[in-house]
Amino acid sequence: MIKIGHRGAKGHLAENTLESIKKALKLGVDGIEIDVHRCASGQLVVFHDFTLDRMTNGTGEVSKQTLKQLKQVEVKGHCQIPTLSEVLTFVNNKCLVNIELKGQDTAKEASRLIDFFVEKKGWDYNNILVSSFQKDLLETVHKINDKIPLSVLTNANIEEAVGFAKTIHAVSLHVDYTMLTQEIVDDLKQDFKVITYTVNNLNPIKRIKSYGVDGIISDFPDRL
Repeated sequence: MIKIGHRGAKGHLAENTLESIKKALKLGVDGIEIDVHRCASGQLVVFHDFTLDRMTNGTGEVSKQTLKQLKQVEVKGHCQIPTLSEVLTFVNNKCLVNIELKGQDTAKEASRLIDFFVEKKGWDYNNILVSSFQKDLLETVHKINDKIPLSVLTNANIEEAVGFAKTIHAVSLHVDYTMLTQEIVDDLKQDFKVITYTVNNLNPIKRIKSYGVDGIISDFPDRL
């Protein structure tokens, strides 16, 4: 079972920052999960929300700001919003990077960057996983480069997620842990790897591990 730090090590340091990712690596994760949006100047930035208000001293929509503007915003804990390129450079193929496509128009640039890091920087496709709740974004990545491993996120209808995952040849399903039973995990594992999120407390961690899932995403990867 692989241990994946949620937005780096969200339970320890400001989510989706290089500091949080560095902490996750120190805690010995097998992978990190991050979120991306496309900013007004075209770059993919690593940030969860569609707006700046919750996590920064700024305000407004992430997609409406240029990278220069976003770099001037301070994330809680005196951190900066990183780009996807900066994160991949920092991780340097040391662990799995699960890139969740959050914002619209992220699929093409994510595909381009992944291809660049595999072709030019020695990355392995096995250390990349692109996930999303948004079907159109996953379909676009699949059409551009079917070597990029994909995962379908679901927190509602597992059956529907399975049907869609088969059409894009996804390698895994990311399922809300509250939806999982032993029977569901056994059934899903016939066709996919099962990665579950976001499991933070010790009793649920113990229960979910007993089901034999392939990976757990947690704010506290040190608890896994």
